[in-house]
Amino acid sequence: MNLKELVTGSSGEKQFLLGNEAAVRGVIEAGVSIAATYPGTPSSEIGNVLSVLAKDANIYFEFSTNEKVAMEVAATAAASGLRSFTFMKHVGMNVAADSFMTTAYSGVRGGMVILTADDPSLFSSQNEQDSRNYSRLANMPILEPSNCQEVKDMVKYAFDLSEQFNIPVIVRTTTRVSHMRGVVEFGDKIDNSSNNDNHWKRGHFKKDPSQFVPVPAFAGDMHVKLWNKIHKIEEITNASDLNNEIKFSQDKKYGIIASSSAYNYAHDVVKFNNLNVDILKLGFSYPFPQDKVHEFLKDLDEVFVVEEVDPIMEKETLAVCGLNNLDVIVHGKLDETFPLYHEFNSDIVADGLNKVLNFKQEENINYSSNLEQLNQDIPSRAPVLCAGCPHRAMYYGINKAIDELGLKTSDVIFASDIGCYTLGINPPYNAADYLLSMGSSVGDGCGFSVSTDQKVASFIGDSTFFHSGVSPLINAVHNKHNFVLTVLDNRITAMTGGQPNPGIPIDGMGDEAPEVSIRKLAVACGCDYVRVINPFNLDQVVKTYKEAFQRNDTAVIVSKAPCTLIKGLAKKPPVNFIEKNCNNCDKCVNEFACPAISKINGKISIDNAQCDGCNVCIQVCKYGALDAGR
Repeated sequence: MNLKELVTGSSGEKQFLLGNEAAVRGVIEAGVSIAATYPGTPSSEIGNVLSVLAKDANIYFEFSTNEKVAMEVAATAAASGLRSFTFMKHVGMNVAADSFMTTAYSGVRGGMVILTADDPSLFSSQNEQDSRNYSRLANMPILEPSNCQEVKDMVKYAFDLSEQFNIPVIVRTTTRVSHMRGVVEFGDKIDNSSNNDNHWKRGHFKKDPSQFVPVPAFAGDMHVKLWNKIHKIEEITNASDLNNEIKFSQDKKYGIIASSSAYNYAHDVVKFNNLNVDILKLGFSYPFPQDKVHEFLKDLDEVFVVEEVDPIMEKETLAVCGLNNLDVIVHGKLDETFPLYHEFNSDIVADGLNKVLNFKQEENINYSSNLEQLNQDIPSRAPVLCAGCPHRAMYYGINKAIDELGLKTSDVIFASDIGCYTLGINPPYNAADYLLSMGSSVGDGCGFSVSTDQKVASFIGDSTFFHSGVSPLINAVHNKHNFVLTVLDNRITAMTGGQPNPGIPIDGMGDEAPEVSIRKLAVACGCDYVRVINPFNLDQVVKTYKEAFQRNDTAVIVSKAPCTLIKGLAKKPPVNFIEKNCNNCDKCVNEFACPAISKINGKISIDNAQCDGCNVCIQVCKYGALDAGR
């Protein structure tokens, strides 16, 4: 499909879309004017597509420096009467939470939708938190699509709901919903065209401090108004077609309550095994539709609550039973019918149901269409830094500097961060000892420097530095902390798909933009030692680290070299192996560990398809066995 068809496609047209692409079509149909994000898997494709289509769709789009800023861009747009959209992965909600919580109090004038993409089983995340908790914490409505059509439809509906009650609305997806593909039928588009040269509409902010300035004198009343909104919205959830019962039984004895991707698994198990069990599918899950759930439960003997990560709906179902004196047995995570963690699949759901129903599964059912068996047949491969990655040279260089300074590995603490470079945890680099969240490596450096007598080396990426590394660097300088901070500037936001950041001269819509200098920022923060180096010059890397480690302040080293995966980046010829010069020390394999270099049948081998000619391995080899390609 041509992506522009997401903009030009007419009502009734059908396309085979990724879940994240369906979200973009929902945004376009809703007539959104402003969208902002910080990239994070599994939501990244939404931003990638919007960055291409924003101008055609009359949308202003930006990759903000972090999720909190993106939340604030969207909230102010909605306060100015425009429809706005912000989206992020689940851990991004933590960054945005401070401002997010207050948007529920102040409300909005134009529709505002927040899409959060959860990652059960931690495919690309440091935890698998359940963002449904945020809807309860903030008292904000939440919708949970289970397929691509619902993603598009619910995003669009969420804007109508938001404007009806002047409140932001959350749409929660999961990895499986974000990355599934399905047929999506397009609907009508709201015209959001503008007469100005900026392609997107401009709103107008009408001042009202009692609504938008939550000082204590106003905030108490705001909270009361918020609860009144939630009570009214609960009437809608109880009547909503997004919460519907799928009938499979003649006599209602057993039932299932499910939402999001977990519903898909439950549906398949019930359908393919001809189980006599009805399913209540909750697409509009908060405010929890207590009346509808009560109606579903009242004639049941037992109910299964099928949900991924936290037992949120299970506890709310138990509350409905208690409030209405229902003698219904509730099975879920709390009684260990289903696992308390990780994503589900149809086999896991079938096993849970079988603990109670004792049904004999229909023969020859393969819920995953042999995909799981196929995966078992494929040898596993641990993730590694790419051949030619500039980070590898930095990790090799810092370990060499530590060795030349006469230090032991235990003498140095490596504080890592969120990005490709977290792979420094792997042997032979062993350069990741502690990690909390994006930007934490700088704050961790502060803490370790005052709580231990060990040397501290913090690593952070360029995009992550802009995201949340500047504030802790100011803290480090002001409080006279002693550690070495390496900013790995690979000229892109690499791990999430190559999005721009403020350190490169392109913005989220592909236009030229001012490039913010990491070196100047570090100097402005007050750092006396700031060095920008070429990581492919190994002698320079080692020399700079040795200087930095011998200081007693916050030293900053900026490793500046482009990610090898940047499109259009010219590659040098692969290196040559000169067998007669090799003395079998195997440093190139065991210590440098580039995936383009291996030892096969006792002989060093260069994979020309992987090698991009960075030539660092030539500097590692002291015997001339590796030579630059011609």
